[in-house]
Amino acid sequence: MGGLFDCTGKVTVVTGGNGGIGLGFATGVARMGGDLAIWARDAEKSARARAQLEASGAGRVIAYKVDVSEEDNILDGYRRVMADFGRVDCVFANSGASPRYNSAFEMPTEHWYEFQKTALHGAFFTLREGARLMKERVEKGDSKGGSLVACGSLSLFQGLPGKMEYAASKAAVAAAIRCLAIELAPLGIRANVVAPGLIITPMMGEGARAEAVAQHFAPTIPMKRTGYPEDFEGIGAYLCSDASSFMTGETITIDGGYMVRP
Repeated sequence: MGGLFDCTGKVTVVTGGNGGIGLGFATGVARMGGDLAIWARDAEKSARARAQLEASGAGRVIAYKVDVSEEDNILDGYRRVMADFGRVDCVFANSGASPRYNSAFEMPTEHWYEFQKTALHGAFFTLREGARLMKERVEKGDSKGGSLVACGSLSLFQGLPGKMEYAASKAAVAAAIRCLAIELAPLGIRANVVAPGLIITPMMGEGARAEAVAQHFAPTIPMKRTGYPEDFEGIGAYLCSDASSFMTGETITIDGGYMVRP
């Protein structure tokens, strides 16, 4: 590619990369010529995402069936990525779930623990093991470092009644990212959070329902529209590429100005 956000030769792992924000992030990398390892549970959906990413210009795309709620699955996923690609340059820990309850008193204890298996523990183990592979590569003489990215949320900054399991997982992962940023900085490995605002994804519904949600919330956003997965293409390409090599420990909001509105 040769451009500022060139991702040629870089291998990016995206969890939950077969749809929504994950696919938007991956598409940005693909458009800049990067290689992609997509981790998700729905094989049919992943096949469609793979075709889309290849059509967008990715160097190589492989979709893996990986459930990040268990550490062993993550370790096996990385073993397969290394066997197929031989390196990991960027990781986007994006897999998660939507909150279900409207009050702390409605939320079953079992739900709290089950939710964190993917949203918190899965994200941390995905980032840690990706960082381990980057560290080993750097220590062998590769000067390119790497990029760790976690999907955050505006719940990092706001209280959401009844959404404690969701907000707590995002806040914890953001804290882990800041710690990783400091620990790994001497190796040239950076760690950042992307915090989306209201993004219309299939998880929120499709067709008329999604359009109704978008129209309802658009007036509350300074840019007068909600976000879409394609709004994450640019940040994906930037954080994967060497253009972001001096940026670490940051939380980047992609929210149409929502957090700074009067």
